[in-house]
Amino acid sequence: MGILNVTPDSFSDGGKYLDAQHAVDHALHMVEDGADIIDVGGESTRPKGVYGEGAEAVAPTEEIRRVTPVIEMIAKKSDIPISIDTYKSDVADAALHAGAVIVNDISGLKFDPHMAETAAQHGATLIAMHIKGTPKTMQQHPVYENLLQEIKNYLSESISAAHAAGIEQVIVDPGIGFGKTTEHNLTLLRSLHALKELGCPILVGPSRKGFLGNVLQLPVDQRVEGTAAAIAVSIVNGANIVRVHDVKEMKRVAMVTDAICRAV
Repeated sequence: MGILNVTPDSFSDGGKYLDAQHAVDHALHMVEDGADIIDVGGESTRPKGVYGEGAEAVAPTEEIRRVTPVIEMIAKKSDIPISIDTYKSDVADAALHAGAVIVNDISGLKFDPHMAETAAQHGATLIAMHIKGTPKTMQQHPVYENLLQEIKNYLSESISAAHAAGIEQVIVDPGIGFGKTTEHNLTLLRSLHALKELGCPILVGPSRKGFLGNVLQLPVDQRVEGTAAAIAVSIVNGANIVRVHDVKEMKRVAMVTDAICRAV
C-alpha cells in the first residue's frame, strides 16, 4: 500500500502533494514501483511532539476538497484499488463515490457512528485500526495493562460492528505509533502473529515512524533502512499488507521476505 498524503502537515511528506496533478503523478509512479493499493489521505494525524503541536482537525468539506479530485483522476488513469484514509463518514462517502473502494479508518469505527453504514452501502472493504485516545492526545503517556489483549479486544469490537452493518471484508491494523510508546511498537511487531486470532488480514504501517527514529536516533528522512527492517519482521510475523512511503524499496524487501518465508 503506497501512501499519498494530500495534506500540508503530514509528519513525513506534508505539503509535497497538495497540487492534484502532482499527487496523481506520484500515485502513478508508486503503481509503477509496485504498489498494489494507493491510500489517499486528506487530514494529517501526526502526534504532538517532535512534529510540533500535533495535527489540527480538518473540516469534512476541506478534506473532501483535497481528496476527491485526486481519487477521480487516479481512478481514470489506473485500475489500482484506492483507499480513503479518513475517520469521517461524509469524507468516506464522497471518496467512495469518486472511485475509492476501501475505507481506512484510524479509529476502527469508533469516531463516527455512521462510518460502518456508509462503507457497507458502497460495498467497501474496511481497514479497522486501533488507536488509544485521539491524534491530539494519543502520545501523551499511553499506558496499557495488557497491550496485546486490549488491542485485540478493541479490534474485535470493530470487526463485530463492521459485520453487523453488512461490511463483508475487514482488515485489521494494530496502529503502530497511534497511542503507543517505542517499546509498545516493538512489542507489537514482535508479537503480530497474535492478531491472526481475529481471523482477518493484517495491515501494518511502520513507515518512517517515530519509534524508528528513537531506535536509530535519525530524522524522518533517514529511516528507510529502519522501515525495511520493520517491514521484513512484520511480514515474517504475519502481515498481509504493508503501508509505506518508499514503495520501490519496500516492494523489494517484501519480495525477498516472501521468498524466504515460502521456502521455510
